[in-house]
Amino acid sequence: MGYGITIRVQGDYALFTRPELKVERVSYDIITPSAARGIVEAIYWKPAIRWVIDRIHVLNEIQFTNIRRNEVSNKISTREIQKRIDGSNEPFFLDATNTEKKIRQQRASLVLKNVDYVIEVHFDVIKQVADKDEQIKEEKKHYNMALRRFRDGQHFHAPYLGTREFGAKVTLLENKPIPSSVLEGEYRLGWMLYDLNFVNPQDIRPKFFEATLENGILDLRGVELKE
Repeated sequence: MGYGITIRVQGDYALFTRPELKVERVSYDIITPSAARGIVEAIYWKPAIRWVIDRIHVLNEIQFTNIRRNEVSNKISTREIQKRIDGSNEPFFLDATNTEKKIRQQRASLVLKNVDYVIEVHFDVIKQVADKDEQIKEEKKHYNMALRRFRDGQHFHAPYLGTREFGAKVTLLENKPIPSSVLEGEYRLGWMLYDLNFVNPQDIRPKFFEATLENGILDLRGVELKE
């Protein structure tokens, strides 16, 4: 196992969309491992390392609320993008106010509110070297760079809770105890998305696992994955 980091992630709202529900979005009960990894990678990402989520602590009671949002049913085509890359000066935007095309749609979402998580995560260095001292030096370099970015509040892009409009407050828990969860006992969440398998870019497959909270803790070490 590589070097570990513990962070606290908080937000007013969150939406970790279930893939089986397309139009009306419904959130999972808690943050998914892939969404947790996305928050970490928003702060420190390098192609030389791979972040792995170890445990997720759900500190607050799981609460849902309904919201409605204005969305669009169309998207800009790759052909239009390529035209601008090739030098076209035509206006480049998606007009949601066009009453003839009627691309603006109002959709309902079932989202989480008042979320508060503690995420235990470590990274593995993908590229292994023969010299053990050089390997340790490489690991320490990435660990110290990641710590500095978490301490200073730096990020490549703003971390968010499922969708970009739900921003996340990220705090490094350094030499601090993990707060206790209000949840007690066993809480079965059913099948949850773990991550996507990108081994074959032409056939990207989702990986799922059976999620169970034990006193508010989701332990992801050694979970059995199914595609």
